[in-house]
Amino acid sequence: MLIGYLLVMGYLALGLRILRRRPVGAWQPSRRLSPVAMRRGWPGLIRQVGGSAVGGYVLLMAVVVGYYQGVARVGGRFLASAFTGAATLVGITLPVFLIASWLAVRRRRAAGASGG
Repeated sequence: MLIGYLLVMGYLALGLRILRRRPVGAWQPSRRLSPVAMRRGWPGLIRQVGGSAVGGYVLLMAVVVGYYQGVARVGGRFLASAFTGAATLVGITLPVFLIASWLAVRRRRAAGASGG
């Protein structure tokens, strides 16, 4: 576990170092794909929330399969139940997460507009 933690932290530190050393004239994505353009409006919010939900589900399933197949040697019905249960959980919580994200963005914009 310690080795995995150190590898992840090392990769994150390396990524930060690369970002800080990037030359001024480095390649930039097109305006259409820039982070600012992708975060605007409903399409950007839905893309961000959906990406978080799908990424979280895939990561959870990778951990479940890795642990229960590789370590505990449990499979079959348990893994099928884990996949369907987690999908149900994502389906239930996704609308709540979308509404909470929308309210947070709306509040942030209202605070910025009022000078707060």
